[in-house]
Amino acid sequence: MSSQIPALLLPLACLPDIEFFCLLHHTPKAILEIHETYPKQTCRNRYRIATANGTQSLSIPVIKPMGNHTPTTAVSIDFSENWNRIHWRAIESAYNKSPFFLYYRDDFERIFMNPPELLVDFNLEILNLCMKSLKFKPDFSLSDGYIRMPDNMTDLRNSIMPKHPVVHDYMIRKFKPYTQVFSDRHEFIPNLSIIDLLFNLGPEAVDYLKMHVPGMNLL
Repeated sequence: MSSQIPALLLPLACLPDIEFFCLLHHTPKAILEIHETYPKQTCRNRYRIATANGTQSLSIPVIKPMGNHTPTTAVSIDFSENWNRIHWRAIESAYNKSPFFLYYRDDFERIFMNPPELLVDFNLEILNLCMKSLKFKPDFSLSDGYIRMPDNMTDLRNSIMPKHPVVHDYMIRKFKPYTQVFSDRHEFIPNLSIIDLLFNLGPEAVDYLKMHVPGMNLL
């Protein structure tokens, strides 16, 4: 792991995008914030995949027991909408023809079919599975309490994976295109959920992260 970028403060995102994992791979240390007041419609419960019709955003429905003052740790998943099966069908439809989907599918399907009650637990289970699949172990920890003034860290809680997804200019230039499932129909779509990279590149996905060092435009 390289230490070319500073220690980072990041959100605990749901199936984070490739840029997030590039940051994790190149930072010497990261803290994932879980005690913030839950911000709605963000990467905490949203992720993007590539489908036959282009980019699709998937959102996990949540319940905030304390309304707009609910901390992220207390946000529970709303199972009344059967979202997990809907999401898994979308993922399966999008990636069942990718080179490595069959290799990883059982572990991901197991979490989707039996998700925990709290959003942070689901996000952490998925994050750990992604890191296990990528075979790398970044130095990260969860926040003990809300970090108001980060000390010797760069705060990316509200700048990475914003409500309206964008790819930073430096990453547009640097993200090397790889073959996606629907490359015959669509131009390369950069910076999707890490599962797009994993299902398409398999063991080579971590090498892709190594070659993409985040720039100072974001930091």
